[in-house]
Amino acid sequence: MTTLIDDIAKAGQNWSIEVTPPGAGKIESFAEVLAEGTTVNVTFLPGTDPKDTVDVAVRLREDGMNPVPHIAARSLQSKDQLDGLLADMVNRARVEEVLVIGGGVDHPVGDFASSMDVLETGLIQKHGIRKIGVSGHPEGSPDINTDELAHALEWKNNFAKTEGLDLYIETQFCFEADAVVAWEKSIRAAGNTLPIRIGIPGPATIKTLFRFAQISGIGPSMRVIAKQAKNVTKLLTVQSPHLLLTGLAEAMAADPESRIAHFHYYPFGGFARTSRWASAVASGNIELLPKGGFAVPEEA
Repeated sequence: MTTLIDDIAKAGQNWSIEVTPPGAGKIESFAEVLAEGTTVNVTFLPGTDPKDTVDVAVRLREDGMNPVPHIAARSLQSKDQLDGLLADMVNRARVEEVLVIGGGVDHPVGDFASSMDVLETGLIQKHGIRKIGVSGHPEGSPDINTDELAHALEWKNNFAKTEGLDLYIETQFCFEADAVVAWEKSIRAAGNTLPIRIGIPGPATIKTLFRFAQISGIGPSMRVIAKQAKNVTKLLTVQSPHLLLTGLAEAMAADPESRIAHFHYYPFGGFARTSRWASAVASGNIELLPKGGFAVPEEA
């Protein structure tokens, strides 16, 4: 019979983490803070040079990691630019996996209005990349209505089957397990078969979490952090996602058909801190708390 700690550790086995090019500049060696082979996403944010994303991917590969650069559709100017970018990713960083997103700009700067436009070019497959992440929105999106989200998810499922690609969904970060579990069940009922990587906010102060939640425009679960942010005395309190992970782990253990397969950490409170925390969870090096959830040893 498995224990709750076993369930949490099993759920946390498969995990990845995100880094921005500026954030990567503060990390002397990824090998000093991550186990070999760890999957690390590299952002391509609005107004930045995609070359910076590739440069970080090169560093990650040299340090023994699996780099997953972002391809932000609406920030690309043309198919030629996309082709060249993919060539650099593969030739310089030996990239085997990418995450294709719409990107956080209101109006496309070039040929691509959505991630589907990028996928349709066939250029990713041309460069030998068969594993592709696409975005998911457990609490909806401020930029896309519900019908459009449903259509996009159906299209991506069909695209994966038609092209024989290993597609997966990677979500925005959330704070409440119930909302994530309900969303997963609803899209599964609608026909989703793609595995899902759930976005997890790494340990950070409530002030920091609230700031990123505002920037990202996440949905109803933001009220959890907003309520705490109103208490000035708690703003600098570090909050970990232990209750979120506990709820997800319990749901995954209770439902073998769940498509949730992986946790993707956003290191809002620091890259090294988040990686240590994620590693502790994956190894089961945690302590259950009397009122629910858990702590890792450094927090206990």
